[in-house]
Amino acid sequence: MNLARSERAALVETMRRTGPDAPTLCAGWDNRDLAIHLILRERRLDATAGIFIGPLAGHTAAVADSYADKPWDELLAMLSDGPPWYSPFRVADRFLNLAEMFVHHEDVLRGGADPAGPFLPRQVSPDLERALELPLRTVGRRIMAGSPVRATLRTGDGREVMSVGRGQPVGVSGSVGELLLFAFGRAPVDVEFSGSPAAIASLRSAHRTL
Repeated sequence: MNLARSERAALVETMRRTGPDAPTLCAGWDNRDLAIHLILRERRLDATAGIFIGPLAGHTAAVADSYADKPWDELLAMLSDGPPWYSPFRVADRFLNLAEMFVHHEDVLRGGADPAGPFLPRQVSPDLERALELPLRTVGRRIMAGSPVRATLRTGDGREVMSVGRGQPVGVSGSVGELLLFAFGRAPVDVEFSGSPAAIASLRSAHRTL
């Protein structure tokens, strides 16, 4: 089992334990909403387009509604099964789904937490930490491309993972997993900042999106 599949299994187990109505870090979404999003992403590419293309948003909403009344256990089974044979996500599962499953698992684990408060993250295996570095350097860089400051992300031992943006320098340090969550705009995350207070505030409040 690759790491993406392992993280998927852990996400499903956490969703099963917390239930369909539990909050997530995705604004306005509970566990059911998040599960439907992940299922559509892999099984209904026609509906996924509406996330990025405004005129298709109505179709996306209609397809999502068609899944909303399905039993919770059925949704979890679909999510657990992963991409079907016809989905491009099946062939490239380990590359396309690792960050997705990790970030959304943390969305569930941290659902309801105070975004401004401290948070003690789970222990992540060294193998998973290493594997998350690639999506941090690639997808994370894209998400933070419009950074209002020159943000340098470093691991706890001071190793630079990436630097992006222009302006005043701000350092962000933490584990690779926490840095990835920060790059994806999640909060709370267990990272530390260095730089001027104004520059740090600018970075923390900046909108981050693909």
